Amino acid sequence: MVTIRVSDKPFLQHDVKAFVLCLNENFNFDNELLQLEKQFFPGLRAIMEEQGFKGKVSDILVVPVSSNSTVVHLMFAGLGKRDHEGYIPVENYRRAVGHIIKALVKHKCLSVAMQLPSAELFGVKPDYLASQTSCISSMAAYHFDEFITNPTRKEQGDIVINLVTRNDFKEITKGIENGNTISHAVNTARHWVDLPPCNLTPVELAEKAKEIAHKQNLKVTIFNEDEVTQMGMGGLSAVARGSERECQFVIIEYNAAEKNVPTLGFVGKGITFDSGGLSLKTAQHMETMKEDMAGAASVLSAIHAIAVLKPAINVIAIAPLAENLPSDKSLKPGDIIQFYNGKTAEVKNTDAEGRLILADALAYAVKHYDLDALVDIATLTGSCMHALGPFFSGLLSQNESLVENIYEASRISGERVWRLPLDDDYKPAIKSDVADMCNIGKKQYFAGAITAAWFLNEFVDDVPWVHLDIAGTAYDVPDISYYGKGATGVGTRLLIELAMNWKAF
Repeated sequence: MVTIRVSDKPFLQHDVKAFVLCLNENFNFDNELLQLEKQFFPGLRAIMEEQGFKGKVSDILVVPVSSNSTVVHLMFAGLGKRDHEGYIPVENYRRAVGHIIKALVKHKCLSVAMQLPSAELFGVKPDYLASQTSCISSMAAYHFDEFITNPTRKEQGDIVINLVTRNDFKEITKGIENGNTISHAVNTARHWVDLPPCNLTPVELAEKAKEIAHKQNLKVTIFNEDEVTQMGMGGLSAVARGSERECQFVIIEYNAAEKNVPTLGFVGKGITFDSGGLSLKTAQHMETMKEDMAGAASVLSAIHAIAVLKPAINVIAIAPLAENLPSDKSLKPGDIIQFYNGKTAEVKNTDAEGRLILADALAYAVKHYDLDALVDIATLTGSCMHALGPFFSGLLSQNESLVENIYEASRISGERVWRLPLDDDYKPAIKSDVADMCNIGKKQYFAGAITAAWFLNEFVDDVPWVHLDIAGTAYDVPDISYYGKGATGVGTRLLIELAMNWKAF
């Protein structure tokens, strides 16, 4: 856990175990660096040159020094070149903060003085930079260790950072609070995804969602499997019937205090374990399939943070939850199912189950709510993972204004997206001879991420809609310092910023 306190005390007057500075590439050795050299380590300039620290992106240097019979760590993190303004260098700062937190944990430095860089260097506002500091610090400190019994392998103690700044205290404190709210939502989503599937069934995830919603007095509706079947949600009920554990259909509603405001719908795929069903995955591909509810985790945790931050916008979060398992009751290739909106689909592969449960959720959303826009988010296709890898989520939509809103939320949050072409030429790929559509695209079309989006498009009517495929970005993302092994909570920050910065069209 990380606690951040705002401080206007001179940087070197803090009684702490570590002093932290973030430095641009080809920095000048002046100001705080000269003070650190004079007070703690006369050879600081020489050691920085000797270790090759130049302030490049991802550079990190830790210098332990003796001070008053104790060890103090001087830490420096690189920000890269100052040749951009805006959200590109902010991402460099995020990664610098991630490296700093990892170093503080490694060296067991629980009390820290850190200089908040000038927001002007990034072309952003100070409260935004403060929010990113607190958000990323908590994300970088996240560690899933509740099933580890060896105490030496657990995180040791809480880190307290004194964030030194000359900016307005009230403004910076508000930024820190906002960052804490966002990181709590992200880490909640990560924790749910990281839980073993035996500890997070559809019913248990629905209960966890209800608990956090009730903390903000949000309206929660949960339909059980019998109700789902009676309502005609043929996709969700078909996928769920292979498992003894009941499916759930969760709806959480945030209504702004203001009247006549836009309404956004968020729909997240919630397969709490995906074996592939009768179209069974290999053991290797099944190993991490507890992550197949990452979309649901992001929408359910995001709406909790939105309720705390209170934007002037209504948000509906919907999460269809099920397990996809093989049994004598399982959905079979060749089955035809009917969805909530009456459309039918031929099932050619039971491992393309995410779109089946999303179809019912999207159809329900557009029927029961007057939506200005609809976003679905899902670990949907290996195709998107192969196309974009672990650093960009796939974005598919035909609504340019909604896409611009998503791009802006992506820039602010740091969760990157890449647009794939939802072109009409791909639509025939899902045509079926025996039903309205089939649940997997014909082989000659390839482009599985695109054909999956065309399937979902059948259930959104005329509502502006965007599909986010997070198959590659939800789990085990390498090389980004504020992530570690396991879940990333991707989508949570983006959805929160989408609600906070919505531009009507």
